[in-house]
Amino acid sequence: MTFQEKLEEYAKIIVSLGIHVTKGKYVLLSCPIIAADFGRLVAKNCYKAGAKDVIMFYHDEKFSRLRYDCAAKEVIADIPFWQAERRNYYAREGCCNISIIADDPEIFTGAESDKLMSAAIASKKAYKEFYDIMDRGGVRWTVVAYPNPKWAKKIFPDLSEDDAVNALMEQIFQTVRIGSGDSQDNWKKHDAILKERAKKLNDYSFTSLHYRNHLGTDLSVFLPDGHIWYGGSEQDRDGVDYFPNMPTEEIFTMPHKDKTEGIVYSAMPLVYQGAIIDAFYLKFHNGKVVAYDAKKGKEVLTRLLDTDDGSKMLGEVALIPYDSPIRKTGLLFYETLFDENASCHLALGECYPNTIRNGENMTEEELANHGGNKSVNHVDFMIGTADLSIDGILSDGSVIPVFRDGNFVF
Repeated sequence: MTFQEKLEEYAKIIVSLGIHVTKGKYVLLSCPIIAADFGRLVAKNCYKAGAKDVIMFYHDEKFSRLRYDCAAKEVIADIPFWQAERRNYYAREGCCNISIIADDPEIFTGAESDKLMSAAIASKKAYKEFYDIMDRGGVRWTVVAYPNPKWAKKIFPDLSEDDAVNALMEQIFQTVRIGSGDSQDNWKKHDAILKERAKKLNDYSFTSLHYRNHLGTDLSVFLPDGHIWYGGSEQDRDGVDYFPNMPTEEIFTMPHKDKTEGIVYSAMPLVYQGAIIDAFYLKFHNGKVVAYDAKKGKEVLTRLLDTDDGSKMLGEVALIPYDSPIRKTGLLFYETLFDENASCHLALGECYPNTIRNGENMTEEELANHGGNKSVNHVDFMIGTADLSIDGILSDGSVIPVFRDGNFVF
């Protein structure tokens, strides 16, 4: 396939597999201005698939940085009703949502932390209805990526800017299974493998997972009764399949927010709000982070943890083999969409209600009583290493090997 053919195939599978556009659906498309041409290609495919309309949300990260530097905190934290209602309205209409990521991983390095935190809290509150509907299967959504020159140069510093962008785009094609056979068929086969592993984990119904590796990780993550492991495609409340992330290699579920114990060390850098946190650890007691440090970006990690109480607790546990296709590229992507799919990870913050039985129908209080975490954040951080060992603990105390040397035992 030529480069252009791959690009067109990419846009096609985002629409047909990522959000699985069906006739009459509104599609919200969040697109950086640097990816505008690609955004229009995706939009064209949405219309061809029968979308009622495509609502384009362009954004400019350089202007966003300028605004954080120049506008007052109270302005940053004020999201007008009409602006929030635009998204919330389409969620009520059962829209689909595509987010194209094309960010400079360090665009907000040095920005005022109070403004960044205030913006995150304000956004979560303003779009609460949108996220609540999405979390309960009312919005099919997917997150995909497109190269940004700054991002590409971060990964390929020895290449020219144009060559780095092209190299990153080729890596993206590879991770989303384009260029080697029928991409639709590749995704269906991959989906079947992920679902088979998820079924095995659900059949075990572990009470906890125990993580250990050479970095010093020694962590027990307890799982609530009725937790559900997912992998690959999901279904909305109408039973339509879609892929929330492209690429995806993870199998994930809900940890009990109050029952994580021990210490965990990061295996890869974390990019959070345009800044890098690296070589950090988190110590948990009764589910909450009680101590932490980082060799780089400690102030950013502090901002993350201090956002709200839920940001100090876990909302997701995800298993990914060390020899995943993304890890095999040998690249550090400096983008969570990719790096989380190269490594077992945990997430600080919000849980997914559908990862516990009947969670979509629970109130926030009921979900919390069952161990579900609530937060304005959901931030994945990578913990998988080549020697990671994970044991699953059954209700009778039996120990079942799940990972050895970084990979699934089964």
